[in-house]
Amino acid sequence: MTRASLDKQPHEVASMFDDVAANYDLTNTVLSLGQDRIWRKEVARAVDARPGMRVLDLAAGTATSSMTFAATGAYVVPCDFSLGMLQVGKKKHPHMPFAAGDATRLPFRDESFDVVTISFGLRNVVDTDAALREMFRVTKKGGRVVICEFSHPTWTPFRTVYTEYLMRALPPVATAVSSNPDAYVYLAESIRAWPDQAGLAARLQGAGWSKVGWRNLTGGVVAMHRGTRV
Repeated sequence: MTRASLDKQPHEVASMFDDVAANYDLTNTVLSLGQDRIWRKEVARAVDARPGMRVLDLAAGTATSSMTFAATGAYVVPCDFSLGMLQVGKKKHPHMPFAAGDATRLPFRDESFDVVTISFGLRNVVDTDAALREMFRVTKKGGRVVICEFSHPTWTPFRTVYTEYLMRALPPVATAVSSNPDAYVYLAESIRAWPDQAGLAARLQGAGWSKVGWRNLTGGVVAMHRGTRV
């Protein structure tokens, strides 16, 4: 896959996710060897949703993560730019206030949420820096951002094995379990092109976030970044 193949227009990326919406959660669990459930639990701990809090869950897909936050009594808005994902999610969870929205132009007022979170979706946004600024805009002063995203394993031998898995093992596995395996080839390439932990932290700081830090999960396969609006 070439660099040009990663430069998709927003409607192309949305269409790609529309195509995989029906089996998205199952496919992610298979491809991550079950690790996605562990990662989401760690995100839930970091978000620390509580009754009365307002949480914006970006790239929420079918609202799997949103339901975890809502179970605490928080008011949660699952937001995604894929109408296919939202339709599947609405059928599963008709009571949830789903919202269609582009992360670079969020349809919410300034300082609307206590926490904004996005898991495995930021690297698919066309303009990462614009999305980070929008998250900052809609977060209340004193509020937080929690980002869970694929990253770069910290141990070199493991990083080599992981890269081989992404580019060789992932496509045939995706063919077996996904309705659109080409979408997962794109996702594998996007993971390789994504900045490392320190690189994403710097971009958060550039968007205005303070107290920025990260925690590696599964040896750095995934990194969970956090920041505060002060």
